[in-house]
Amino acid sequence: MNKSVFVGELTWKEYEASIAGGERVLFLPVGALEQHGHHMCMDVDVLLPTAVSQRVAQRIDALVMPALHYGYKSQQKSGGGNHFPGTTSLDGATLTHSVQDIIRELARHGVRRLVLMNGHYENSMFIVEGIDLALRELRYAGINDFRVVVLSYWDFIKDPEVIAQLYPDGFLGWDIEHGGVFETSLMLALYPERVDMERVVDHPPASFPPYDVFPIIPERTPAPGTLSSAVGASREKGELILRVCVEGIASAVEEVFNPPS
Repeated sequence: MNKSVFVGELTWKEYEASIAGGERVLFLPVGALEQHGHHMCMDVDVLLPTAVSQRVAQRIDALVMPALHYGYKSQQKSGGGNHFPGTTSLDGATLTHSVQDIIRELARHGVRRLVLMNGHYENSMFIVEGIDLALRELRYAGINDFRVVVLSYWDFIKDPEVIAQLYPDGFLGWDIEHGGVFETSLMLALYPERVDMERVVDHPPASFPPYDVFPIIPERTPAPGTLSSAVGASREKGELILRVCVEGIASAVEEVFNPPS
């Protein structure tokens, strides 16, 4: 029997046997193709949720679907903006219906437990809309036992002691962490070959007014595309982030799908 947690690496018969009964949890990473500064590759938002999903799946005997590689349009105050070459985005309706379609197909297979692991902040509400439409559609078809957990892995970093270890000089907030210490540290722990710390641009954190303007004013985004400096990133910080996220997400998923009696 193939021991891989990745659905795409299984034969259809192995997959069918793995999900029989509907008790197996599946993870669907939802990412984006988006610039992450001069020092990192553009598929960070796919690589990180997939890696976290893999490790949680190995811990709780779950499976991981192939990730959605494109996400909703990068917003200036969270991802630098959609104007950078390489950033390749979907309309919200496209992402919503992609999520809806995948859930419908999984339900057809017999899956009844799904975790959507978001890796791109801007995706959030379009994922929720896709879930809502899919569950409504399934109810019309008489399927009432499909349950979905949706989460963003970074939300599990909330312990003040952990945050102090990651940001010993003070934490400036999640809203300017695009391409900064957090993502860069995780990439150093998981995919160091895709990070070039010599190309990190050390710049002041981005500062935006408390409103949005459309079309955006590109000059308001720091020129490298990152919203804060990644100079303080390290593999050790990434390993800490990974451990906390995997432990927290595994516990949360088990609590939802296998609550204590």
